[in-house]
Order: sequence, then C-alpha cells, then structure tokens
Amino acid sequence: MNMLKEIGLFWLKDDFRLNKNLALIEATKKHDHVVVFYLYKTKKFENQEAQKWWISKSLEKFEKKLEEFNIKIEIIKTDSYKNFFEKLFNMDNFSIYWNKTYEPQYLEFDQYLIKKFDAKKTKYKIFKGNVLNEFNEVKKGDGTPFKVFTPFWRNAEKFYTEKIPSKEKKIIKCKKKVSFFKKTISFSDIFPKTKWYKKFDKYWSPSEEDALKELNIFIKNKIEDYSNSRNIPSVLGTSKLSPFIKHGQIHVETIWEKCIKFKKKGVSKFLAEIGWREFNHSLINFFPHMLEGNYSKKFDKFPWQKNSKFLTAWKKGLTGYPIVDAGMRELYSTGWMHNRVRMITGSFLVKHLLINWIEGEKYFKNCLLDYSQANNVSGWQWVAGCGADAAPYFRIFNPILQGEKFDKNGDYVKKWVPELKNVTKKFIHKPWEINDEKILKLGKDYPFPIVVHEQARLKALEAFKNI
Repeated sequence: MNMLKEIGLFWLKDDFRLNKNLALIEATKKHDHVVVFYLYKTKKFENQEAQKWWISKSLEKFEKKLEEFNIKIEIIKTDSYKNFFEKLFNMDNFSIYWNKTYEPQYLEFDQYLIKKFDAKKTKYKIFKGNVLNEFNEVKKGDGTPFKVFTPFWRNAEKFYTEKIPSKEKKIIKCKKKVSFFKKTISFSDIFPKTKWYKKFDKYWSPSEEDALKELNIFIKNKIEDYSNSRNIPSVLGTSKLSPFIKHGQIHVETIWEKCIKFKKKGVSKFLAEIGWREFNHSLINFFPHMLEGNYSKKFDKFPWQKNSKFLTAWKKGLTGYPIVDAGMRELYSTGWMHNRVRMITGSFLVKHLLINWIEGEKYFKNCLLDYSQANNVSGWQWVAGCGADAAPYFRIFNPILQGEKFDKNGDYVKKWVPELKNVTKKFIHKPWEINDEKILKLGKDYPFPIVVHEQARLKALEAFKNI
C-alpha cells in the first residue's frame, strides 16, 4: 500500500462516466489522491460473454479519460466480492465511495459492507445510482408497491419533476496518479474467449463521449417520430442508448434534462422507456421471487417443453420464420436486438415452441450488451404472460403478420437473412409459399418452418387452459 495521505477509493461498477458520477466526484473533492478499482467477478461473467467485451472496452477508454485527472484504474480479479472485501477490511489509510446498483443482491451486500466498515470505523459514503428515483421512493398512497406500469410512471414522473435539482458538481483533478492494490489485471484479460464479438467494433464505441453523441443525434433527428419509427426494425428509429445506460456511460438524468428541453411529440414516449427501466427495478426488489421464477405462481404448473433441437434452431436463427431468424442473427452479430423484435422472438420461443422463458432469458443474458437483470427478467416475463402487468398469455404474436406489419418490404429480414435477398415482398415473411426453386430451395437454402403457426398457437392456448 502507498503510504501517502489517506487515499480515496472509488468502487467502479456500472459508472463509466465523469458527469453525474456522485461517488467519484465526492472522492476527488475529499482526497488529493484517488484510485478507481473495478472488481472483475469471474462467476458473474461466466454466462455474460458479450458484456465482457463492453466492459473491457469501457475500462480501456475510461482509463484514458481518468489519466487527465491523475487517477488510475486498478482491475482486481476475484471469485467473490465478499472475499475481496474481507482482505480490504484488514487494510488502512483509505476512505471508500461507491454508487448504488439496484439489484436486490447488491443492495443486500451494501448493508453487509456498512456494518463491517462501521465496526472498523472506516470512512465510506454511498450515493444514489443511475436512476431518476430510487425504487422505494415511488409507492401507492397506502405504502404498497405498484404492480402496473402506467400509474407507477405517472407517480414516478411527478415525484421526479417536483424534486429540487441538485447543484451540478464536477470531478476535480488529483495531485498525482498513485496505486493502491498489488495484484491487478489488464482490461484485455477480460476479453471473451469466443471470437464472435469481433463484429462489435463495427457497431459500438463504449465511451461517455459516444453516449452523448448518440443522444444528441437521436434528439436532433429521431425523437420527433419516435412513437412511429420505434417499431420499424429496418429504420434507425430508436436511440440504441441501452448499453450505455446499463454500463453508466450516461446517467438517465442527463437524458431527461436534454430531452425535456425539446418540445417534440416523441419525448414523453421515449422518456417512458426510462420509466419501464425504473418500474422493472421496483418489481425485482419488491417481488424478488421473480428473479428465480414466475412472478405469477400459477405459471409454475405450465407444461413447458424441453426440446433442444427447437431451442438450437431458435438461437441460431433457423426457425423458418424470417422475422424471428433476423432478430436472432442481429443479436448474435451486434450484441443488441430491436425491441419490437425482442418481443417477437420471445413470444415465438415461449408460445410457439413452448420452451420456458428462463431459457430465453439465459441466452439473452449471454448475448446482450445491454443485459440488466431487472430489464431482462421482467421483459421475458412480460412476453411470457407470467409477469406483473404482463401481456396476456393468449396474446400470441403471429410472426408472419408481425413481419408484414413492421418490416413491410422485408428490408430488415434481408439484411440479417441474406439467403432471402431475392425473395419478393409478397413471400418474404412466408417463403414456404414460393414454388420457384430458382429463387429459393426450401430445406437447402433456408429451412422449412419448425412449427406451423396456427397449430402451435392452438397448442399453446390449450396448455394455458390447463394451468
């Protein structure tokens, strides 16, 4: 340990930014020397391959940014947070700062740390994380949590707008760059072993500057038509900010502040997406059983099917339904999927193939750059019909009609399923009706549908009747 005047430690989690990073700002305010440390918990990322790439890139870029402030990032590999902090408790000459993350297990761990640091008389300070409101600030009049989004967001929005805005603070440059921990690793050690991430560089640049740039482009060019264009996957109508928000390259307050300055019709619809994120965090904290299984317990009796052949076809984008296959291939190629298509692919898995939503949640967790426990679990349960304020189970997306409605000319399909590039608009979402092998040899160029829509629909409805 460096025997300097007391060092300020900032525990970096999903906070890869300088602006509105309350814990880091406080550390630089209170200390001449600050060390940022990131805990690479190996068990956590065993099934989050895509995020390894984003985090590695984020650490690389954030490190360069922090150098301007004489702050070093130290990356520590650990099998558990508890093991790391047990060692830290035996060290001296530091104060520690961090921002909250709102998954129940992390909030519980905060309480563990508070007790330990209090007992040791170590100075610490915990700050509000990347939310507009903390989940326990928005409740019904009787003190119970909201289970339906619309009244939740109406109350949450009002609560936030009535707050007195805090004075903006800035990070302060430290005297010199120092080290604190002995055993550290490089950001390159976090890179995933598999090579499928190599395309990600083409689509993403994980930095605070890029997050702000994307937000400004969205507000200037897209937000006004957001209500309509957000459902068209071939059009760049969404913000694509979700990975930046997840990893904290941008704070949701920054998004709010920039958006409300523009009196455009798409603003409220877009900000409601932030509302859904906060609603999902509220749900998993007040109803933590949904992290392990169904929010609605009656779905515990649902006769899910185990079919590895169907599951593999779905993952690889080889179901025979073009809009589904396009979405799954977009996910694998880019680490992201258009939200409308997330609903279509999710519905297909749980209602056409009768495969448990948990399998889909697990695969998305591994492939999504914007994976968050709250959004992923809640989103899948919404699609499956077993979540709070969920789509009813009998709402079964027809992948043909969904394709024809939201990808009218097949542009999205043809981008991600190039074997269908010569198929006309008439057949692009039902290629099995083509009778011309010069255009498409079904079963060779592209698979036959693995299930028949109407038959699968009836089977799903029958299964639902029996729970």
